[in-house]
Amino acid sequence: MIIVGLAVGIFVISLGGGGGAIYLGVLTGIFQLSPGAAAATSIVTSLPALVMGSWSYYRRGLINFHLGNRMMVAAIPSIFVGYFMSPFLPESVYKLVIGLILVFLGLQLVYKVYHQSSQGQSRISPQTASVIYGIIGGLMVGIAGLSGGGPITTGLLLLGAPMARASGTSSYVLVGMSIVGATLHISSGSIDWHAAGGLIAGSLVGAFLAPPIVLWMTKKPQRARIVKLFMGIFIIVMGMRTVLI
Repeated sequence: MIIVGLAVGIFVISLGGGGGAIYLGVLTGIFQLSPGAAAATSIVTSLPALVMGSWSYYRRGLINFHLGNRMMVAAIPSIFVGYFMSPFLPESVYKLVIGLILVFLGLQLVYKVYHQSSQGQSRISPQTASVIYGIIGGLMVGIAGLSGGGPITTGLLLLGAPMARASGTSSYVLVGMSIVGATLHISSGSIDWHAAGGLIAGSLVGAFLAPPIVLWMTKKPQRARIVKLFMGIFIIVMGMRTVLI
């Protein structure tokens, strides 16, 4: 679990996410936890790594607080809405909607990587778009205990943020979202601290190492372009996985 946590911490914090989907897969696949317990354990597990990653990004001046706060203000009410909707929302409907949204965002990002001149031509203002991305991320946290990092990071990249700043700002937003989500899910689900302990220990180390890695990966424009392309493909794959599994 420590090794898994280390790998997830480096990989996910580098991309500005909390690793909720990956943690859920580990907890349900390896530890055979129930969905409720896995959701509660997942979101609690990701929180310490997000705090560590955010602090490391903050020390390097890579957090856009103005944009991040706007996303957080939009996301937090959506977490409550998603949480109270979850008992009445069929899992198949949730998976279809969230999966299609992730695929759409991923395709947008891939398109933007190959058509850099399209930046700034969106009909939706950046302020409105940031609120929409925040709402989508909040619903993912509230309904299923996911981190919500996919739409937040992808949204920041689509708004023109450099990869390192998008990862840093996303990690900051996810700290606030995860605190609210953890509070809600802890109240309704049991946490497997045996599973969480090893994951937390490994992910903290990974989160500490992630910011220098992402800065190195995006130091040159060509490398930054490859990372953004990878992020878009990763979001598409996660969306398809959500729909099909």
